Amino acid sequence: MAKVKKKKTSRYAKLKRGSKARTKNRAASRGGTPDPTNPKRVAAILARPDEAYPVAICELKHANPLQLVISTILSAQCTDVRVNQVTESLYKKYPNAKAFAYANPAELEQEIRPTGFFRNKTKSVIGASKAIVEKFGGEVPRTMEEILTLPGVARKTANVVLGTAYGIPSGVVVDTHVLRLSRRLELTKHEDPKNVEQDLMKILPKDKWIQFSHQLIWHGRRVCVARNPKCIQCNLESICNSKDKTV
Repeated sequence: MAKVKKKKTSRYAKLKRGSKARTKNRAASRGGTPDPTNPKRVAAILARPDEAYPVAICELKHANPLQLVISTILSAQCTDVRVNQVTESLYKKYPNAKAFAYANPAELEQEIRPTGFFRNKTKSVIGASKAIVEKFGGEVPRTMEEILTLPGVARKTANVVLGTAYGIPSGVVVDTHVLRLSRRLELTKHEDPKNVEQDLMKILPKDKWIQFSHQLIWHGRRVCVARNPKCIQCNLESICNSKDKTV
């Protein structure tokens, strides 16, 4: 009986291995990739944005880390174009953290009103500025632990500021564009930004964390848009297996 059992187990294992092999072959024949995050494919994905957007940068206009903190707070549920329009005059009136920290809330609300959610954003801007003045001597902190103590600053904002203002690769900025494109390129299966970031940090070289997020944001705004992506213009099309491709 023991020998019979052993033969059945062995046969089952062979069938299982054969099934896996057939699944991989079917995926390959459809143009899919058995392991979408294998180093060779990730390297190919990284190379294409380097060709298309070699100088991609943060499109929020700012002259210093504080302004980038404020602009990133204002950018929630708002376009960078609109934020830049608002901050053009805003940063002239409030030139430093102290000016924002002790601003008249009612006035500031009206000044940032075009960015939406202006009451909550006013609280965050004033709260973050006060913390910068009172806890950090007027300077935006340079560590993830410290910057996350600022009111209104979550991990996305922290990554933007640390990466763009200080060149510190603390993580990968995951906004709506990065999330959408990462899923389309099969770099993650998650939908929660925190989980997406963790997936990207595992497969991307650390020295690409900052630039790659800028490049995906540029690509998401210009080519790989949410509806009717311009796949015919995309230099990633040949290695993309997204179900909503338009070619």
